[in-house]
Amino acid sequence: MFAEADEALLGMSTRDSLEKVVDRVLAEQPHIDLVVASGDISQDGSVESYEAFRQISGRIDAPARWFAGNHDELPQMEQVAQHHGLLDPVVDIGQWRVTLLDSAVPGSVPGFLAAAQLQLLEQSLSEAPDRHHLVCLHHHPVAIGCEWMAPIGLRNADALFAVLDRFPQVRAILWGHVHQEFDQMRNGVRLLASPSTCIQFAPGSVDFKVDTTAPGYRWLRLHDDGRLETAVSRVVGLEFEVDYGGTGY
Repeated sequence: MFAEADEALLGMSTRDSLEKVVDRVLAEQPHIDLVVASGDISQDGSVESYEAFRQISGRIDAPARWFAGNHDELPQMEQVAQHHGLLDPVVDIGQWRVTLLDSAVPGSVPGFLAAAQLQLLEQSLSEAPDRHHLVCLHHHPVAIGCEWMAPIGLRNADALFAVLDRFPQVRAILWGHVHQEFDQMRNGVRLLASPSTCIQFAPGSVDFKVDTTAPGYRWLRLHDDGRLETAVSRVVGLEFEVDYGGTGY
């Protein structure tokens, strides 16, 4: 998002695409317990961009949580989010607990989980041994098959998994950052990436490459017995012109 409503990212209007994704969510999901914004909410770091995102995503009548990505400016994000409880890192839903971690490092594209974040995770898992757990963060903790994204993932993924591997109630990890779908298993834990509500990155690419797939969102259905259903839904009928020759942003 940008402060100005008509700004575009590599040719795509970020506000228009977000509106269309929200429209699709409202059309497809009759009951929503939680909306998670997985980082990189703003491109210019302005208070106005975060407020615009809050208002548009707020059309969904459900609790919401945000966490920062590498493009975000945390002070401005906090200015908008803190009065609405949007940055609270732990949410209990039915028999599940969702823990949201801050992997963003100011001035850095790759991510890193500071000691305080790892402590938060361990405490959240320890305090709810009888719940199923979903852990969310911005940066990818495993290789996703895009060579150019390998250096800009989570730099201390080993520290993350050192905590997670001690708690058998962890069911899934969800992240943003990669602008594409991802769905694999690791030691019985589902590894998931959500697409972008704007431009998408081409899976399996060696260098930066924008994909032709449409904006979308990932939905998750969390069952009381620990089962997890999930899929990605994308906008249809959206006309957009994207700069497919872009080398970054």
